[in-house]
Amino acid sequence: MIPRYQRILFWSLSAAILVVAAFLLHGCQQAREKLTRRQNATPISAPTAAPVETFRLAMADDVTGRIAISERQLALPQEPTSRAQTLLTHLLAEYSYKNSAHPLQSGPAVDDVLFVDLPLHAGGAPSPHPSESTGGQLAIVNLRTSFAEHHPSGIGVESLTVNSIIGTIYINFPRVQAVRFVVDGHTRDTLAGHADLTRAYRVTNTESRVPTPEELQ
Repeated sequence: MIPRYQRILFWSLSAAILVVAAFLLHGCQQAREKLTRRQNATPISAPTAAPVETFRLAMADDVTGRIAISERQLALPQEPTSRAQTLLTHLLAEYSYKNSAHPLQSGPAVDDVLFVDLPLHAGGAPSPHPSESTGGQLAIVNLRTSFAEHHPSGIGVESLTVNSIIGTIYINFPRVQAVRFVVDGHTRDTLAGHADLTRAYRVTNTESRVPTPEELQ
């Protein structure tokens, strides 16, 4: 016959094992949720009184290497620079969602967007193209350092991000003829080691295009 103290010890140990197992199971479930759920850490825009409207985004797909136009609905500010920042912030935020076709880390991405009338006068930034005509604009997209530092490295993935931004500007801001990228207000050589950010990109329709290395030279 098992002594009473041994039975007490056995059931005490069994209860302790069950408690520890339940604690570990709960911890594993929380860890699994964190790994499988892509949380959007992009700051939420302040409420706006603007009506909800339909707009289009040039969405990148890593599998096909192409850009496709998708429609979205959102309340957008009417002021051009705020509107551009909101559109690009929404575009890059979608890439942080779970099952994104072009996965990027979540977080602040676009600090601001500026529009400069063309042609630029002497003393200003270099003209994006010698044949710029009066009436057009240069868009300066100011990205966050954190976005560039955490962007996946590779000519394909970087060029898709650049073309996605260019395509979104193309279909929403018809006056823009060229885009320059800066990071925290300063010139940066590349986005993440490949996509050239020292040049001005002519704004074109990037839909259904396969990015090529020549575009980044």
